[in-house]
Amino acid sequence: MQDLCFYVRIWVVYESRSEKPDLPEFDRCSGCCETGIRIALMQYFWEQQLAKGLVQMGLTASQGQQQLLLAYLALLQKWNKVFNLTAVRDPAKMVSRQLLDSLSIHSLLRGGRVLDVGSGAGLPGIPVAILNPEKAFTLLDSNSKKTRFLQQIKLELGLDNVRVERDRVEQFQPEQLYDTITSRAFATLPEMLLLTRHLRAPGGCWLAMKGGVPDAELSALEQEYHCEIHPLSVPGETGQRHGILLFPASHRMK
Repeated sequence: MQDLCFYVRIWVVYESRSEKPDLPEFDRCSGCCETGIRIALMQYFWEQQLAKGLVQMGLTASQGQQQLLLAYLALLQKWNKVFNLTAVRDPAKMVSRQLLDSLSIHSLLRGGRVLDVGSGAGLPGIPVAILNPEKAFTLLDSNSKKTRFLQQIKLELGLDNVRVERDRVEQFQPEQLYDTITSRAFATLPEMLLLTRHLRAPGGCWLAMKGGVPDAELSALEQEYHCEIHPLSVPGETGQRHGILLFPASHRMK
């Protein structure tokens, strides 16, 4: 009980600060505290961070959806220790850099079928699939360890609108094509279009997640493509982020 009170006092001080330090310092401050208490504090921190972030982004998520997002994050943190799924290992940055960053493209998704190319740890596919249960998502990756993790996430979270495929993108031949083909740090824009053009449904689009505006990549595109650049705002992150929508100029989507 004394250890619990100690951590609660730390939390009160943390919440009262206008400029908050990273939470992991709490995890290092004492080895005497029960692991369960530290986990509970981290879970509470994640819950608060996610709820505030969703409000700031103008996104609506039910309590059940928020719990699924947090459950995914906990499984990602657990599996990442063994499978090296993502470079983000700081628990205090996982909500913003993995959940909120992925959800920043929510309003840019088009149509009912979405393909996440080079999905890796399921980013952005899993978070946007949780928030869009009416859409069908395919998560494509050639790495067997990563697709094994994605299959486990699908099963444990009961994501019936998610399909996991292990294949090289240029060899992937789905039964149905996709309205939106998205990726996060998969390839340059010209490479993305070249490798995935056989997967786009008529009238469909590509949605690439980028940091700064990739001017060199955009200038290398053929003139037949129309481009829309959408600045993305992610609470807790200061770097530039953009969603790049691409589709053939002759099939511009409204």
